[in-house]
Amino acid sequence: MSTKLFRRYTGLSLTALVLISLMACASAGQSSGGKRLAVVNGETITEDQVRKQANEDLEGLELRRLQAEAGFKKDEQSIYEQTLNSIIDNKLIDAEAKKRGVTSQALMNTEVDTKVAAPSDQEVKAFYDANKSRINITGDEALRQVRLYLQQQNRNTVYQAWVQKLRADYKVESFMETPRIQITTQGYPTLGPATAPVTIVEFSDFECPYCAALFPTMKQVETNYKDKVKVVYRQFPLTQIHPNAQKAAEASLCAADQQKFWELHDAMFQDNRNLGIDALKQKAAALKLDTTIFNACLDSAKHADKVKKDIFDGVKAGVTGTPALFINGRFLNGAAPYADIAKIIDEELKSNQKQ
Repeated sequence: MSTKLFRRYTGLSLTALVLISLMACASAGQSSGGKRLAVVNGETITEDQVRKQANEDLEGLELRRLQAEAGFKKDEQSIYEQTLNSIIDNKLIDAEAKKRGVTSQALMNTEVDTKVAAPSDQEVKAFYDANKSRINITGDEALRQVRLYLQQQNRNTVYQAWVQKLRADYKVESFMETPRIQITTQGYPTLGPATAPVTIVEFSDFECPYCAALFPTMKQVETNYKDKVKVVYRQFPLTQIHPNAQKAAEASLCAADQQKFWELHDAMFQDNRNLGIDALKQKAAALKLDTTIFNACLDSAKHADKVKKDIFDGVKAGVTGTPALFINGRFLNGAAPYADIAKIIDEELKSNQKQ
């Protein structure tokens, strides 16, 4: 075909086609190796090479960014809540003072200051002995500071009890919404009915002693609330302090491949000081998993990326340590006692009934 006829059919000149071809080749070279960043002794170093080698550090940087964002949101919400409560408290105190015909300060003195118990010498010394590694001063000044701290704690306890009574007497209603964090639950290990009105998402670490301490508490929740609660498990291994946590997390997902996640979950928490590779494989064998499949799964790090995604999702949600619970999105940090967990569940069940 002649060049003239070619242009007639394509609308492009031969020069333009050559340029396009060169650009395509250049583009293909850049996409395969990325932008050229350096040349050492004739060897090119590309952007993709640098990015690949820096990947672990970049992931750490991204985690720190997510932690900072989550921390900011948490602190912002805390400031709003504290400010609202302060305004409500002041209005309640002013109203009660007016009702009694006294000043607000006089009322505070009567209802709070005169009722605060002074900490005993034994309490001061006990607190100091338990916390002296974190106290930067020593001697009499340290004991004086501890006494002032305990005195303020006692005052706060009396004040809060009195204010709660005022809130009941004056029928205070707060419309500030409880902070709720939306966390994906679909496709993750789940215990309980899909229709349960309360969902507890637990970010946990199989080697964490506090997570092990929460284990029987969660069993109590499951027993007492039965079909009212659904528990979803998300991985959050703290690998810097728990050397076996990563593989334990992967092992649980290898067990999930054989529909035995919760069986291995329980076995690991019941013996969480024994989570080396061989111990994990022994636990799987005791649970009658197909050990050939399980061992291959564990050795190949098949689920390492899933664990990494859980960690990123946890950090975005504000998790900084384990265990961390989200009860219908409401954050509860640490190995909380049963009463604290049950209180939130009951509030959620009550709220659900009103809807």
